[in-house]
Amino acid sequence: MKSQLEDLTYVEFRERLKDDPVIIIPLGSQEEQGPSAPMGDFMLTKELARRVAERTGAIATPTVPFGYADFFRPIPGGVQLSAGTFKRLLRDLLDNFLAHGLTKLLIFNGHTGNSPLIDQVVRTVKRETGVVVLWINIWRSLPDSVWREAHGDHASRARGHGADPVSSAYLHLFPELYRRDLAQAAAAGGELIGLKTASLQAVVFEGLEVNAPVDVTDHTRNGIVSGDATLASAEAGRLFSEYIVERTAKLVDYLKTIKQPLESKVPGAPL
Repeated sequence: MKSQLEDLTYVEFRERLKDDPVIIIPLGSQEEQGPSAPMGDFMLTKELARRVAERTGAIATPTVPFGYADFFRPIPGGVQLSAGTFKRLLRDLLDNFLAHGLTKLLIFNGHTGNSPLIDQVVRTVKRETGVVVLWINIWRSLPDSVWREAHGDHASRARGHGADPVSSAYLHLFPELYRRDLAQAAAAGGELIGLKTASLQAVVFEGLEVNAPVDVTDHTRNGIVSGDATLASAEAGRLFSEYIVERTAKLVDYLKTIKQPLESKVPGAPL
């Protein structure tokens, strides 16, 4: 049975509607991931969503390859959406399925920067239609136990943007694209308006973290925000990937058991 929406004819999808399928909506980004990993992390999201859909009988939509990541804008090769564009795009995606009475929607988010905007969109959907759209921030879903299994005592050193979990996931899923020869540790510790940066969202003033519009080039010299990419491994990537797929599959199985009626009509909905 086909699991990818782009592979289905409209007749085949119409036949699947009688089963009220779970629709998985994968989101990713095109942004720097440090010197050693490809910029298109949406490839990871797409592959993991495909595995979940195949395991559960859900249908995965085409992956949105661009996200909201304004702090990565100074580095060429990234493609960032504005906050308004991202929210409109996501709402349009959801409405296309709500319009046909499909309410078992699961957002599979592979880019943490999208998170606050996803929250805003799904709250609006709930308020306007009564439908609760669930979403998973896949890389942040990994518990400490999986990190310890993957990296032992080095778990805290391995973690961070430009390092793990994305680097290890690439080594597991797309090893031919990963540049081990370019892997390195974070070169963070930059300054903005004379204050040391603490992250991509804060600077430090006399021990106080103060929120600020920090760009990645303000904070780090090599695109690695934190962590050490030399600790990445295919085995760690396997552990990360299997955890995400197994737990998401269980959630999909739960979604199959519930029914959410639309309380208000979405344009085009056959109600």
